[in-house]
Order: sequence, then structure tokens, then C-alpha cells
Amino acid sequence: MKPPIPNGAGGTGRWGDLIPRIISALVMVVVALGAIWAGGLVFTLVIAACCGGMVWELSQMLSPRRADTALLLGGASFGAVLFAGILPAALGAGLLLLPVVLGWLQVAEVAKARFAIFALWIVLAGYSFIWMRISLGADWLIWLALVVIATDVAGYFAGKTIGGPKFWPRISPKKTWSGTSAGWVAAALVGLGAAPVFDMGFALVLASVLVAMASQAGDVAESALKRQTGVKDSSGLIPGHGGLLDRFDGMLGAAAMFLLLYPFLG
Repeated sequence: MKPPIPNGAGGTGRWGDLIPRIISALVMVVVALGAIWAGGLVFTLVIAACCGGMVWELSQMLSPRRADTALLLGGASFGAVLFAGILPAALGAGLLLLPVVLGWLQVAEVAKARFAIFALWIVLAGYSFIWMRISLGADWLIWLALVVIATDVAGYFAGKTIGGPKFWPRISPKKTWSGTSAGWVAAALVGLGAAPVFDMGFALVLASVLVAMASQAGDVAESALKRQTGVKDSSGLIPGHGGLLDRFDGMLGAAAMFLLLYPFLG
């Protein structure tokens, strides 16, 4: 038997997942930037597809033996976010409740509350991204994505290299205080660099750190869900990252925090 390879070349060492993570991340960044730049129907379709995929994963975790239910709820979420983003807000917003209600009727009794909370969080976040692109343009979306990416990347490398005490070992055993705090520093730097673009000062630095914290909270919430359902990843759709929920849980938390901060950002 060959010994474990201690680097990122497909090995099982500390950096064993680095290369697939980098390749997958580059692909996702290209797709995301292309969708943000295109805007309109292209962006709405990409966001709706991601939301549909995440609700599909959620249903798979909560009702693993009901593949037909997962497809139904994922498709309903895709359609709800798509048409909510196309139709006037007064008509479209109500559609976001469709997958939540369907899930409440379809999933097991013990999983109803968890499905409703996470599904509503997913579709509302998706709708908020579409609203941001239409109402605020691409700049704010790019800032939000950069904050989340910087938080994640800094946390990953600091956690791997520095290690130290665990942030919340019962819920997320891989998270460390070094990685968590490194994410805050990275987010602050993104805010500092973006402040001149938005003609803002320290307020954007503070907002960036708060968005980073919300992003990490989203990650922890999804980790708790996975531990409760006994799964390692939400799915295997993204090499090196797991599933869409594993990759975009931070963006869900960031979107919620941005909506809370927006009235104070002018």
C-alpha cells in the first residue's frame, strides 16, 4: 500500500483537497462573474438554478429515500425564484412560498420545520441577489462575493497552517479560531479596498466584517444541519467542495446581513 501523499496532488494529507478546490473555485468564479456582468435573464436563471439545486440537496438530506420529492421541491424552487425575479415584486414575491408549502406537505413530520426554515432562507437569499443586481447594479454584488470569498479563503489557509483551538467543535470540527479571525481580517481588507469605489469610509469596512461574520454563521448553520442528518456533504456536485449548499451557505448568510445593513449604508 502506498503511503498518503502529503500535498495537494490528489493526496490525503492536510492539503489533499487543495487542487480540486482551486479548480472548482475558478470555474465557479468565472460563471458567477459572467452571470453578474450579463445581468438580466441570464443572472436570474443562474441564481434560480442554484436555489433549485440547494433545495434539492436540502430535501435529499432530510428525506434521503425520496428522490422524487427532492426533484419536485428543487424544480419548484427553481421556478419560484425564476418567476419571482421576472414578475413585478407584488406578484412574484408570493411565489417564493410555493416550495416551502410543498415541502411542508411532502417531507417527514420531524423534518418539516428544518425544511421550511432552510428552504425559505434559500429562496429569499436568491431573490435578494436578483433584486441587488437589478436595483443596485453589479458593484455591490461583486463586493459581497469578494467579502465571502476572502473570508472563506483566509479561513481555509489560516486554519490549515496555524490551527489552534476549535471554534465550535461539536458543530463544525474543522473550524478554528485562527481561521475565523483571519476571515474577519480578510473581509476588512476587502472593505478597505472597496471603500473608495462606493465613496465610503470606515462604514464599509465594518459592514464587510459583519457580512463575513454572517457568512461564517451561515456555514455553521449548514454544518449543524449536516450533523443532524448524518451526512458529510450536502451532495457531490462540486469536486473539492461538496454540494451547492456547502459552497454557498456563506453567501446565504451574507445576503441576509446585507439586507439588514442596506438601510444604514446609504
